[in-house]
Amino acid sequence: MRRLDGRGNDELRPVCITPGFQYYAEGSALIEQGNTKVVCAVSVEDRVPAFLRGQGMGWITAEYAMLPRATSTRTPREESRVGGRAQEIRRLIGRSLRAAVDLEALGERTLTVDCDVLQADGSTRTAAITGSYVALVQAVDALAKREVITALPVRRAVAAVSVGVVAGELLLDLCYDEDFWAEVDFNVVMTSEGEFVELQGTAEAGPFSKSTVDAVLALAEGGIARLLEIQQDALNSLAA
Repeated sequence: MRRLDGRGNDELRPVCITPGFQYYAEGSALIEQGNTKVVCAVSVEDRVPAFLRGQGMGWITAEYAMLPRATSTRTPREESRVGGRAQEIRRLIGRSLRAAVDLEALGERTLTVDCDVLQADGSTRTAAITGSYVALVQAVDALAKREVITALPVRRAVAAVSVGVVAGELLLDLCYDEDFWAEVDFNVVMTSEGEFVELQGTAEAGPFSKSTVDAVLALAEGGIARLLEIQQDALNSLAA
């Protein structure tokens, strides 16, 4: 099949990560992945949730929201009650980033990552994870330079990508229209050490086989390897 934007089945959309996108945040990045655009900003607080107090460990949590016109029709702003989808994505982002960090080395402080979708064209949660990692590294580097922490707590990089089966074919990095028609939809989170943090797979039509899962993971691994390179290039640009 020919994809809407002419990409090969194993190609990412064009990806650009701009670090330091927000002036006041301890760490921030704008990630643009095709027509999907997400701002990720990290804030540091010298406190931890009650269940971690006195344990000498830090915490990483996330917030996720879409601007009203991030999509083709207006999405109402979230008020005090957070929808189930947003809550699920917040937890996914937090788990993914915690997998990259030594929480003891972070000390008793909390990093809150705000992910705001400026424009949505599919795969917003995976783009948020990939961009948030770049923002996170900036934040902990700032803490180290101020000698607030004595060792860098980031132990490995983490990135994420979507994979789907559309019209019987495996496609990497789904845009909205591809995701809409997908028979199988996966979100895959991996570290730079080749380990999986999260696998989210759903059959929209019929069940899928183990061989499909193996093929999905192989395709995702190649895409994430490229995203890890893009993340590092973005971080290297800060020192240039």
